[in-house]
Amino acid sequence: MSAAGTPVLETAARPPRSGLGATLAHAGYVVSENPVTGLSFGLLLLLVACAVLGPSLAPYDPLASDTAAALQAPTLAHPFGTDQLGRDILSRVIVAARLDLAIAVFSVLLVFVFGGLAGIAAGFFGGWTDRIVGRVADTIMAFPLFVLAMGIVAALGNTVTNIVLATAIINFPLYARLARAEAAVRRNAGFVMAARLTGNTDLRIVLTSILPNILPLMMVQMSLTMGYAILNAAGLSFIGLGVRPPTPEWGIMVAEGASFIVSGEWWIALFPGLALMLAVFCFNLIGDGLRDIVDPQRRT
Repeated sequence: MSAAGTPVLETAARPPRSGLGATLAHAGYVVSENPVTGLSFGLLLLLVACAVLGPSLAPYDPLASDTAAALQAPTLAHPFGTDQLGRDILSRVIVAARLDLAIAVFSVLLVFVFGGLAGIAAGFFGGWTDRIVGRVADTIMAFPLFVLAMGIVAALGNTVTNIVLATAIINFPLYARLARAEAAVRRNAGFVMAARLTGNTDLRIVLTSILPNILPLMMVQMSLTMGYAILNAAGLSFIGLGVRPPTPEWGIMVAEGASFIVSGEWWIALFPGLALMLAVFCFNLIGDGLRDIVDPQRRT
Protein backbone atom coordinates (compact mmCIF):
# COMPACT_ATOMS: atom_id res chain seq x y z
CA MET A 1 0.00 0.00 0.00
CA SER A 2 1.48 3.36 -1.00
CA ALA A 3 1.33 6.51 1.07
CA ALA A 4 -1.60 7.75 -1.00
CA GLY A 5 -3.54 4.59 -0.30
CA THR A 6 -3.07 3.11 -3.75
CA PRO A 7 -2.32 -0.62 -3.72
CA VAL A 8 1.07 -1.54 -5.11
CA LEU A 9 1.71 -4.78 -6.99
CA GLU A 10 4.38 -6.46 -4.90
CA THR A 11 5.15 -9.44 -7.15
CA ALA A 12 6.30 -9.15 -10.72
CA ALA A 13 5.56 -11.62 -13.46
CA ARG A 14 8.06 -14.45 -13.59
CA PRO A 15 10.40 -13.96 -16.53
CA PRO A 16 10.39 -16.73 -19.07
CA ARG A 17 13.12 -19.28 -18.61
CA SER A 18 15.88 -19.40 -21.15
CA GLY A 19 19.00 -21.38 -21.87
CA LEU A 20 19.49 -24.79 -20.32
CA GLY A 21 16.49 -24.47 -18.00
CA ALA A 22 14.11 -23.84 -20.90
CA THR A 23 15.59 -26.70 -22.91
CA LEU A 24 15.22 -29.14 -20.02
CA ALA A 25 11.65 -27.99 -19.33
CA HIS A 26 10.73 -28.36 -22.99
CA ALA A 27 12.41 -31.78 -23.14
CA GLY A 28 10.34 -32.93 -20.16
CA TYR A 29 7.18 -31.65 -21.84
CA VAL A 30 7.96 -33.45 -25.13
CA VAL A 31 8.75 -36.74 -23.39
CA SER A 32 5.68 -36.59 -21.13
CA GLU A 33 3.22 -35.57 -23.87
CA ASN A 34 4.37 -38.07 -26.49
CA PRO A 35 4.24 -41.69 -25.27
CA VAL A 36 6.27 -42.94 -28.24
CA THR A 37 9.06 -40.46 -27.51
CA GLY A 38 8.95 -41.41 -23.84
CA LEU A 39 9.20 -45.08 -24.76
CA SER A 40 12.18 -44.42 -27.04
CA PHE A 41 14.05 -42.50 -24.36
CA GLY A 42 13.24 -45.25 -21.87
CA LEU A 43 14.75 -47.82 -24.23
CA LEU A 44 17.77 -45.56 -24.64
CA LEU A 45 18.31 -45.44 -20.89
CA LEU A 46 18.06 -49.24 -20.78
CA LEU A 47 20.64 -49.60 -23.56
CA VAL A 48 22.99 -47.14 -21.90
CA ALA A 49 22.64 -48.96 -18.58
CA CYS A 50 23.47 -52.26 -20.26
CA ALA A 51 26.45 -50.67 -22.01
CA VAL A 52 27.85 -49.03 -18.89
CA LEU A 53 26.98 -51.67 -16.30
CA GLY A 54 26.86 -54.73 -18.56
CA PRO A 55 29.33 -57.02 -16.74
CA SER A 56 27.74 -56.11 -13.39
CA LEU A 57 24.20 -56.75 -14.62
CA ALA A 58 24.98 -60.03 -16.38
CA PRO A 59 23.99 -63.03 -14.19
CA TYR A 60 26.76 -65.22 -15.65
CA ASP A 61 30.16 -64.85 -17.23
CA PRO A 62 29.37 -64.25 -20.93
CA LEU A 63 32.46 -66.21 -22.02
CA ALA A 64 32.13 -69.15 -19.61
CA SER A 65 31.02 -72.34 -21.34
CA ASP A 66 29.24 -75.33 -19.79
CA THR A 67 28.82 -78.15 -22.27
CA ALA A 68 26.54 -80.01 -19.87
CA ALA A 69 24.04 -77.14 -20.16
CA ALA A 70 24.39 -76.61 -23.93
CA LEU A 71 21.32 -75.79 -26.04
CA GLN A 72 18.96 -75.44 -23.10
CA ALA A 73 15.65 -73.73 -23.80
CA PRO A 74 14.73 -70.61 -21.76
CA THR A 75 14.27 -71.43 -18.06
CA LEU A 76 14.26 -69.48 -14.81
CA ALA A 77 17.98 -70.14 -14.44
CA HIS A 78 18.65 -69.05 -18.04
CA PRO A 79 15.79 -66.76 -19.17
CA PHE A 80 17.16 -66.52 -22.72
CA GLY A 81 18.45 -70.11 -22.80
CA THR A 82 22.00 -71.23 -23.58
CA ASP A 83 23.91 -71.57 -26.84
CA GLN A 84 25.78 -74.51 -28.35
CA LEU A 85 28.65 -74.08 -25.87
CA GLY A 86 26.44 -73.71 -22.82
CA ARG A 87 26.98 -69.95 -22.51
CA ASP A 88 24.17 -67.90 -21.04
CA ILE A 89 22.55 -65.93 -23.85
CA LEU A 90 21.05 -63.26 -21.57
CA SER A 91 24.50 -62.41 -20.21
CA ARG A 92 25.95 -62.24 -23.72
CA VAL A 93 23.11 -60.03 -24.97
CA ILE A 94 23.59 -57.59 -22.08
CA VAL A 95 27.38 -57.41 -22.40
CA ALA A 96 27.21 -57.09 -26.21
CA ALA A 97 25.36 -53.76 -25.84
CA ARG A 98 28.61 -52.05 -24.80
CA LEU A 99 30.49 -53.02 -27.96
CA ASP A 100 27.63 -52.35 -30.38
CA LEU A 101 26.82 -48.96 -28.88
CA ALA A 102 30.50 -48.01 -28.76
CA ILE A 103 30.89 -48.77 -32.46
CA ALA A 104 27.78 -46.73 -33.26
CA VAL A 105 28.71 -43.75 -31.07
CA PHE A 106 32.30 -43.41 -32.26
CA SER A 107 31.44 -43.89 -35.93
CA VAL A 108 28.66 -41.29 -35.74
CA LEU A 109 30.89 -38.78 -33.90
CA LEU A 110 33.62 -39.31 -36.48
CA VAL A 111 31.37 -38.75 -39.46
CA PHE A 112 29.67 -35.81 -37.74
CA VAL A 113 33.00 -34.04 -37.27
CA PHE A 114 34.43 -34.71 -40.72
CA GLY A 115 31.28 -35.01 -42.83
CA GLY A 116 29.38 -32.23 -41.10
CA LEU A 117 32.23 -29.73 -41.12
CA ALA A 118 33.13 -30.62 -44.71
CA GLY A 119 29.53 -30.03 -45.78
CA ILE A 120 29.34 -26.72 -43.92
CA ALA A 121 32.58 -25.57 -45.56
CA ALA A 122 31.27 -26.60 -48.99
CA GLY A 123 27.99 -24.75 -48.54
CA PHE A 124 29.48 -21.66 -46.90
CA PHE A 125 32.56 -21.08 -49.08
CA GLY A 126 31.43 -22.71 -52.34
CA GLY A 127 33.92 -22.79 -55.22
CA TRP A 128 36.60 -25.48 -55.22
CA THR A 129 35.73 -26.53 -51.67
CA ASP A 130 32.19 -27.35 -52.78
CA ARG A 131 33.43 -29.24 -55.83
CA ILE A 132 35.89 -31.38 -53.87
CA VAL A 133 33.39 -32.32 -51.15
CA GLY A 134 30.74 -33.00 -53.76
CA ARG A 135 32.97 -35.29 -55.79
CA VAL A 136 34.04 -37.24 -52.71
CA ALA A 137 30.40 -37.72 -51.68
CA ASP A 138 29.43 -38.75 -55.22
CA THR A 139 32.26 -41.28 -55.37
CA ILE A 140 31.17 -42.92 -52.11
CA MET A 141 27.53 -42.95 -53.20
CA ALA A 142 28.50 -44.69 -56.45
CA PHE A 143 29.17 -47.90 -54.50
CA PRO A 144 26.60 -50.06 -52.70
CA LEU A 145 27.29 -48.84 -49.19
CA PHE A 146 27.36 -52.16 -47.38
CA VAL A 147 29.57 -53.64 -50.10
CA LEU A 148 31.91 -50.66 -49.70
CA ALA A 149 32.03 -51.26 -45.94
CA MET A 150 32.83 -54.91 -46.60
CA GLY A 151 35.67 -53.91 -48.91
CA ILE A 152 37.17 -51.45 -46.43
CA VAL A 153 37.08 -53.93 -43.55
CA ALA A 154 38.40 -56.76 -45.72
CA ALA A 155 41.29 -54.59 -46.92
CA LEU A 156 42.22 -53.09 -43.54
CA GLY A 157 41.36 -56.04 -41.28
CA ASN A 158 38.29 -56.87 -39.22
CA THR A 159 39.07 -54.89 -36.09
CA VAL A 160 36.73 -52.63 -34.13
CA THR A 161 38.67 -49.55 -35.26
CA ASN A 162 38.29 -50.46 -38.93
CA ILE A 163 34.58 -51.19 -38.48
CA VAL A 164 34.15 -47.71 -36.98
CA LEU A 165 36.11 -46.18 -39.86
CA ALA A 166 34.16 -48.07 -42.53
CA THR A 167 30.82 -47.10 -40.97
CA ALA A 168 31.87 -43.44 -40.84
CA ILE A 169 33.01 -43.44 -44.47
CA ILE A 170 29.80 -44.89 -45.89
CA ASN A 171 27.75 -42.31 -43.94
CA PHE A 172 29.90 -39.36 -45.07
CA PRO A 173 27.61 -38.34 -47.99
CA LEU A 174 24.54 -38.12 -45.73
CA TYR A 175 26.16 -35.61 -43.40
CA ALA A 176 28.06 -33.70 -46.07
CA ARG A 177 25.00 -33.16 -48.27
CA LEU A 178 22.71 -32.21 -45.39
CA ALA A 179 25.20 -29.75 -43.92
CA ARG A 180 26.03 -28.30 -47.34
CA ALA A 181 22.38 -27.64 -48.19
CA GLU A 182 21.66 -25.95 -44.85
CA ALA A 183 24.87 -23.87 -44.91
CA ALA A 184 24.21 -22.71 -48.47
CA VAL A 185 20.77 -21.44 -47.44
CA ARG A 186 22.11 -19.56 -44.41
CA ARG A 187 25.37 -18.08 -45.72
CA ASN A 188 23.56 -14.97 -47.02
CA ALA A 189 21.17 -14.67 -44.07
CA GLY A 190 20.90 -11.42 -42.15
CA PHE A 191 22.60 -12.69 -39.00
CA VAL A 192 25.59 -13.86 -41.08
CA MET A 193 25.86 -10.45 -42.78
CA ALA A 194 25.69 -8.77 -39.38
CA ALA A 195 28.47 -11.03 -38.10
CA ARG A 196 30.64 -10.08 -41.08
CA LEU A 197 30.03 -6.37 -40.54
CA THR A 198 31.15 -6.65 -36.93
CA GLY A 199 34.53 -8.01 -38.06
CA ASN A 200 34.11 -11.73 -37.35
CA THR A 201 36.31 -14.10 -39.34
CA ASP A 202 34.78 -16.76 -41.58
CA LEU A 203 35.85 -19.50 -39.17
CA ARG A 204 34.15 -17.75 -36.26
CA ILE A 205 30.98 -17.23 -38.31
CA VAL A 206 30.90 -20.90 -39.26
CA LEU A 207 31.37 -22.09 -35.67
CA THR A 208 29.16 -19.56 -33.88
CA SER A 209 26.45 -18.70 -36.42
CA ILE A 210 26.12 -21.44 -39.04
CA LEU A 211 26.83 -24.57 -36.99
CA PRO A 212 24.37 -23.84 -34.11
CA ASN A 213 21.55 -23.29 -36.61
CA ILE A 214 22.30 -26.55 -38.44
CA LEU A 215 22.81 -28.59 -35.26
CA PRO A 216 19.12 -29.54 -34.70
CA LEU A 217 18.88 -31.24 -38.10
CA MET A 218 22.31 -32.82 -37.64
CA MET A 219 21.28 -34.27 -34.27
CA VAL A 220 18.24 -35.89 -35.86
CA GLN A 221 20.50 -37.34 -38.56
CA MET A 222 22.89 -38.60 -35.87
CA SER A 223 20.11 -40.49 -34.09
CA LEU A 224 19.03 -42.15 -37.34
CA THR A 225 22.61 -43.00 -38.25
CA MET A 226 23.16 -44.61 -34.84
CA GLY A 227 20.63 -47.28 -35.72
CA TYR A 228 22.16 -47.80 -39.15
CA ALA A 229 25.65 -48.03 -37.63
CA ILE A 230 24.50 -50.80 -35.27
CA LEU A 231 22.93 -52.65 -38.19
CA ASN A 232 26.08 -52.21 -40.28
CA ALA A 233 28.32 -53.58 -37.51
CA ALA A 234 25.96 -56.51 -36.93
CA GLY A 235 25.81 -57.22 -40.67
CA LEU A 236 29.59 -57.27 -40.97
CA SER A 237 29.82 -59.61 -38.00
CA PHE A 238 27.09 -61.83 -39.45
CA ILE A 239 29.11 -62.47 -42.63
CA GLY A 240 32.38 -62.92 -40.72
CA LEU A 241 33.99 -59.53 -41.38
CA GLY A 242 33.12 -57.89 -38.08
CA VAL A 243 34.07 -58.50 -34.50
CA ARG A 244 35.72 -61.86 -33.96
CA PRO A 245 34.22 -64.52 -31.67
CA PRO A 246 34.02 -65.33 -28.83
CA THR A 247 33.50 -61.60 -28.17
CA PRO A 248 29.79 -61.02 -27.39
CA GLU A 249 28.23 -59.07 -30.26
CA TRP A 250 24.64 -59.16 -31.50
CA GLY A 251 25.53 -59.88 -35.13
CA ILE A 252 27.83 -62.76 -34.23
CA MET A 253 25.20 -64.25 -31.93
CA VAL A 254 22.54 -64.12 -34.64
CA ALA A 255 24.96 -65.74 -37.10
CA GLU A 256 25.81 -68.50 -34.63
CA GLY A 257 22.15 -69.19 -33.91
CA ALA A 258 20.99 -69.13 -37.54
CA SER A 259 22.22 -72.66 -38.19
CA PHE A 260 20.28 -73.99 -35.17
CA ILE A 261 16.87 -72.61 -36.14
CA VAL A 262 15.99 -75.55 -38.39
CA SER A 263 16.78 -78.00 -35.59
CA GLY A 264 14.45 -76.18 -33.18
CA GLU A 265 16.88 -74.11 -31.06
CA TRP A 266 15.18 -70.83 -32.00
CA TRP A 267 16.23 -68.89 -28.89
CA ILE A 268 19.91 -68.68 -29.84
CA ALA A 269 19.22 -66.28 -32.70
CA LEU A 270 15.90 -64.81 -31.52
CA PHE A 271 16.97 -62.88 -28.43
CA PRO A 272 20.09 -61.22 -29.93
CA GLY A 273 17.96 -60.36 -32.96
CA LEU A 274 15.31 -58.78 -30.72
CA ALA A 275 17.99 -56.74 -28.92
CA LEU A 276 19.28 -55.55 -32.29
CA MET A 277 15.77 -54.67 -33.45
CA LEU A 278 14.94 -52.75 -30.27
CA ALA A 279 18.18 -50.75 -30.46
CA VAL A 280 17.53 -49.67 -34.06
CA PHE A 281 13.85 -49.02 -33.27
CA CYS A 282 14.88 -46.88 -30.30
CA PHE A 283 17.24 -44.62 -32.25
CA ASN A 284 14.81 -44.21 -35.13
CA LEU A 285 12.09 -43.01 -32.76
CA ILE A 286 14.46 -40.74 -30.84
CA GLY A 287 15.04 -38.74 -34.01
CA ASP A 288 11.57 -37.20 -33.91
CA GLY A 289 11.87 -36.47 -30.20
CA LEU A 290 15.25 -34.79 -30.61
CA ARG A 291 13.91 -32.63 -33.40
CA ASP A 292 11.10 -31.42 -31.16
CA ILE A 293 13.50 -30.78 -28.27
CA VAL A 294 16.42 -29.00 -29.93
CA ASP A 295 14.65 -27.07 -32.70
CA PRO A 296 13.82 -23.58 -31.35
CA GLN A 297 11.01 -23.15 -33.89
CA ARG A 298 9.08 -25.99 -32.24
CA ARG A 299 9.20 -24.51 -28.73
CA THR A 300 6.10 -22.88 -27.36
